[in-house]
Amino acid sequence: MAKVIMVQGTTSNAGKSLTVAALCKIFKQDGYKAAPFKSQNMALNSFITKDGLEMGRAQAMQAEAAGIEPDIRMNPILLKPTGEKGSQIVLNGKVFKDMSAGRYHNYKKEMIPHIMKAYNSLAGEYDVIVIEGAGSPAEINLKDMDIVNMGMAKLTDAPVIIVGDIDRGGVFASLAGTMLLLDAEEKSRVKGFVINKFRGDVNLLLPGLRMLEEITNVDVLGVVPYLNIDIDDEDSLSERLTNHAADSVDIAVIRLPRISNFTDFNVFSMIEGVSLRYVSNIRDFGNPDMVIVPGTKNTIEDLKWLRQTGLEIKIKKHADEGKAVFGICGGYQMLGETISDPQYVEGGGEIEGLKLLKIKTVFSKDKTTTQNSGVINKLSGFYEKLSGIPVEGYEIHMGESEIIDGIPMTIGNKMEGCVNGNVAGSYIHGFFDNSRTVNAIIEILADKKGLLLGELKKFDMKKYKESQYDILADCVRKSLDMEKIYEIAGMKK
Repeated sequence: MAKVIMVQGTTSNAGKSLTVAALCKIFKQDGYKAAPFKSQNMALNSFITKDGLEMGRAQAMQAEAAGIEPDIRMNPILLKPTGEKGSQIVLNGKVFKDMSAGRYHNYKKEMIPHIMKAYNSLAGEYDVIVIEGAGSPAEINLKDMDIVNMGMAKLTDAPVIIVGDIDRGGVFASLAGTMLLLDAEEKSRVKGFVINKFRGDVNLLLPGLRMLEEITNVDVLGVVPYLNIDIDDEDSLSERLTNHAADSVDIAVIRLPRISNFTDFNVFSMIEGVSLRYVSNIRDFGNPDMVIVPGTKNTIEDLKWLRQTGLEIKIKKHADEGKAVFGICGGYQMLGETISDPQYVEGGGEIEGLKLLKIKTVFSKDKTTTQNSGVINKLSGFYEKLSGIPVEGYEIHMGESEIIDGIPMTIGNKMEGCVNGNVAGSYIHGFFDNSRTVNAIIEILADKKGLLLGELKKFDMKKYKESQYDILADCVRKSLDMEKIYEIAGMKK
């Protein structure tokens, strides 16, 4: 059976996910087979495995860091918020049902057998499991039904490391306060603190670290500096979603209220001379060269939001001017003529789309979750340069779209989108992960703008990601007492 160590945090976005990824990478570098695990994740950024099952994107990222294939057992429960008080429950990679927060809270204990089956199966195949918590273990109102923080630590008898974000301020109070709200058994599980996202001279921090250790009787395992690394993030608090100044080629992504899989577009930020901006109001719309309408967990409600904010008018005017518009997944559906919901998947009824693509979408209760790969069929006109480029990605969507008019976009032998002049859309998440696709898009935009950008930056996305994991692991290894961490996990360094 695998050894186990658990990473919890004082708050969301404290750095739990990247700490888990770093430990998985370090253990791999040191000759161990490591796997990540998170019993319950809440996120709109998800990933589809090779066998067509849906899991949290963070665990897929952590699996990449560990050098293994993402596996649904790493995240048996995924909660995808559908509104302020409810979520779609994805259990073992498949849609289970929609539940209100209150109903799900009372249902959690029914999930424990599923959690433990996934965990025990994974633990039988690996040397060490690195478990990630969620939010904070000090949410005392939720402790009686906890299955993801100390509740999970108890189920697996896992020692715990708690990560605190010093960049936000108040890290000493948050760590000490977290310990104050734990019971005696939970406190005994906490074997160390990690101070994360530190800027400045660590020597100035030392007196505070010693006082924290005295107050809590818990060792500080190290201080990790604020890292400027490029690794897929999942949290809605991501710094990626803040505005940036426009560059030579300006790409604006509509920041929908329920935006999902926004990591689809990270690659554009790596191209010299290209800016990637996230826009949530008409004031920040500007004059982009391309508008991307991304995926969403609730297509109909986010389409209504586009109308209410005036962004629909902006997008349609942009398209009328002959500039590029591209929709992914739910964004692709929004660009069509109509969206019908006869089975009340998102509240029922029918709503007009932006009418930039001649497609009609009908929702059903069946969810499409599949990977797909192949080359883009021959296109003509505005997007001709995409012809013949290989694409590899996955679909996550409710409903199917019928093309009424326009050029079908096929990937392999499957219809995955539609093109109408300067407007295009696709169901494929990962459409832009291939550097050839990105370079073709940028060339199209540069030519349209009359720019000579020279040879575009070429890179291998897979190699680039691996280099970022190496940087992360190297920094964390240097920053933390790894001998102590190996001791906590019951492993030999």
